[in-house]
Amino acid sequence: MFQIIGVVVVFAMVFGGFLLAGGHFEVIAAAAPMEFMMIGGAGAGAFLIGNSFKTVLATGAGFGKIMGGSKWKAKDYTDLLSLLFILTKTMKTKGVVAIEQHIERPAESTIFQNYPKILKDHFATDLICDTLRMMTMNLEDPHQVEEVIEKQIEKHHHEAHKASHAMQTLADALPALGIVAAVLGIIKTMGAISQPPEYLGKLIGSALVGTFLGVFLAYGFVGPFAARMGQVIDEEGQFYKIIKDVLVAHLHGNAAQVSVEIGRGQIPSEAQPTFQQLEEALGTVTV
Repeated sequence: MFQIIGVVVVFAMVFGGFLLAGGHFEVIAAAAPMEFMMIGGAGAGAFLIGNSFKTVLATGAGFGKIMGGSKWKAKDYTDLLSLLFILTKTMKTKGVVAIEQHIERPAESTIFQNYPKILKDHFATDLICDTLRMMTMNLEDPHQVEEVIEKQIEKHHHEAHKASHAMQTLADALPALGIVAAVLGIIKTMGAISQPPEYLGKLIGSALVGTFLGVFLAYGFVGPFAARMGQVIDEEGQFYKIIKDVLVAHLHGNAAQVSVEIGRGQIPSEAQPTFQQLEEALGTVTV
């Protein structure tokens, strides 16, 4: 919602100020289609040249993140703590054999099926199951496990950021592409140098529209979109760090209740359940 408001404000303030200052919008309107074709087309082509097909698709999907924000809401963090509570408590009270069926086939697990949104996220599910599987294989050094999880999260985070980095690279390139379009406009103007000043003025004005569009698109839209996408990716990445915190706390010998409380403390403030809310949520689960 705020992004749509932002787009409206950018357009209103820039073009509103231009018109109030006595500018003639028809010059921009006449030149914009061709200038946009050159700048936007060149930018799209350069984007395809500089990125893999997977990154291009991820960038398209990233616009949903820009508008919708992080996919993990407050309830999802509470569900994650509840899921980890069940798994760690089962492991502590009933032994590793009791959770093997759940971590080997999570899609068929009666525990994971209670949390379909988490189950649908393959990285979150794999991170939980792979870490618990390592514990069943007697890798119980908290520091080693923490290092392994951190490397997995870092790798996932780096790959997730490729789309935002690609958009930022495009934003950095757009002003230069605007100059390219403006130079072409000047070349066209020089070819008509014998024409009267009024006609040459329109040609020069049209050429400068290219520079304007390049800078306007870069700093008014593409750059902010890239920054917002990066922010959302960082917010979503915090979800996976909670998994690390709880499982490492479990390896340190803490009770399941204490482990999830340690994880609760790392949840972003706007999505963090209170101690009482988490107590109530855990009170409804069965182990």
